Amino acid sequence: MVQGDGPSTGDGERRDRMSPLGRSLACWLPAVLIVGGLAFDMATPPSYTAAPFFSAAPLVAAPLLSLPATVLTALAAMAGESLVVTYRSAAQDTHESVTEIATVFVVALLALAINRVVRRSDARLASVRDVSEAAQRAVLPVPPERLGGLAVAARYVGARADARIGGDFYAVQDTPHGVRLIVGDVRGKGLEAVEAAVVVIGAFREAAEQEATLEAVAGRLERALQREGGRRGGLDRYEGFTTAVLAEIPADGRPVLRVLNRGHPAPLLLGPDGGLCELMPAVPALPLGMREVASWPDRSDESFFPAGSLLVFFTDGVTEARDLRGRFYDPADKLRGRRFPGPGSLLDALIEDVTRHTGGAPADDMALLALQRPMGE
Repeated sequence: MVQGDGPSTGDGERRDRMSPLGRSLACWLPAVLIVGGLAFDMATPPSYTAAPFFSAAPLVAAPLLSLPATVLTALAAMAGESLVVTYRSAAQDTHESVTEIATVFVVALLALAINRVVRRSDARLASVRDVSEAAQRAVLPVPPERLGGLAVAARYVGARADARIGGDFYAVQDTPHGVRLIVGDVRGKGLEAVEAAVVVIGAFREAAEQEATLEAVAGRLERALQREGGRRGGLDRYEGFTTAVLAEIPADGRPVLRVLNRGHPAPLLLGPDGGLCELMPAVPALPLGMREVASWPDRSDESFFPAGSLLVFFTDGVTEARDLRGRFYDPADKLRGRRFPGPGSLLDALIEDVTRHTGGAPADDMALLALQRPMGE
């Protein structure tokens, strides 16, 4: 799910995921089967039967079309089978004719039952999706379009259509120290990952306002995860971790960017001339939550952030996206030399490119955040 999209019903969701050609085929396939059954019967000897065509038509319509359309398809299939049996009544055994009509009739009833089950399932799924979307909006609210003089955009794309929230997260806010942000990914999936993401976001929002440096903010996040790990106990206490990248654009207006990376994919800085810089950390560091494995002082890296530049952060759902040949997606290579009018268009283009690379089936969630320092500032 792309952050900002509204909820939809099961039927609408299914149609939205289909291409225009797919929607057309889904609508016309039952009719094609019925017409094909009539043509098959006319083109073959009396010993052949077109009953499979007429039986298949309502079964195909059941999961794809509405109840009235499925009923209409079932009636058309019954009419087609009756027409065929009447046409061949002189050359076909009566018992065989009755059996074929009964088969189509039973399959048509089964199709109506399947359609009702699918519609109920769609309704329940739509309800769950609405609840999960509300939860996502609470955890990952859409940031304002402008924050601290910067243009801002964010997106969240779930790997599965029925799973709108996971361990990927972002947060951005204007503080007395400047605009500060975090983009991260909690190890694992499910509610435990969401719970850990909520802990990190909550700790970040408080620490970003109070702490003077990014290093101190990272320390607060580390302690928050340690407390959470102690509360949860079990295996996750020792194996849980969160990759994250923190950044700060100072409030004094200087074209400076500070980044502190804790085992997360490096953000990209796109210049107004199409140039691209991958902001790799000078000293690699372990993710948050691994203080018991190794301890070292955090250190942020400072970069030049000129007017007109775009800064983009993302989770490993982008960098670990694979195509059919198993090749990873390289955002730096794909974005180098390209220009975008704003952060929103950059993220939309990046999501579209990743979707194209994976063939429309991303294997992991993606959280993306982009900022732009406007020209003249």
